Amino acid sequence: MDFQLLPSSFDNNGCASARQHLTSFVIDDRVAVDAGSLGFAVNDIQRSRIRDVVLTHAHLDHIAGLPIFIDDLFSTLEEPVRIHAIKEVIDVLERDVFNWSIYPRFSELSNTHGPVIEYRVIKPGIDVRVAHLNFRPLKVSHKVPSTGFVISNDATAIALSGDTAEMDEFWQQINEIKNLAALMVECAFPNELEQLATASCHMSPTRLARELEKFDGGGCPVYVINLKPMYRERTIADIEALSIDRLHILNVGKIYTF
Repeated sequence: MDFQLLPSSFDNNGCASARQHLTSFVIDDRVAVDAGSLGFAVNDIQRSRIRDVVLTHAHLDHIAGLPIFIDDLFSTLEEPVRIHAIKEVIDVLERDVFNWSIYPRFSELSNTHGPVIEYRVIKPGIDVRVAHLNFRPLKVSHKVPSTGFVISNDATAIALSGDTAEMDEFWQQINEIKNLAALMVECAFPNELEQLATASCHMSPTRLARELEKFDGGGCPVYVINLKPMYRERTIADIEALSIDRLHILNVGKIYTF
């Protein structure tokens, strides 16, 4: 399984930077998880292959690139872009994004091949097939309805928290998975902004360390995602101070093979 965090910002030379303003992951160049920078950062191969987009929640940094992605492909789509999400997320997309005021309601439009999007409702705890992968949505704890996922194929499995604060069901579920290849878990703010992390239902390094005590993954590598770009260096310093050997920062643009 190839896993990549797409870039979403640029340095002073116009090159992709490590700062993560938007969230989009691509698996095997075929399935996207979240769509923050999906319309801007995919390569030509990914753009031609990705027809399944799985959303953790409806905050702007996780959906901003979805309208552009569909718009770019509109006339060439031979099958709809399938958007997999819990009902609450789909309702937000239809009410607040694809509403003709912000962007066209693609659910009402077709090209010469047929519909251009298709909503597929997922439910926490119920496995769903997405392209060649199996997704198990898991409840997490954020300001809006949100899900993390266990993502697997015939050979391996990884887990992704999405945006979250403290959670229990997520840990209970992934602790039952033998030989989990990797865990991606969020940590948005440095310890000095603990109050902001609490108010916005995000993690700080101190809170993340407490949460990882619930994880029975043995030597499973843990990759930190969703570092707020303005505090990235301070958050990384606090994470490194935890001295947890298996804890790493997920690098933007790098392809990880699990």
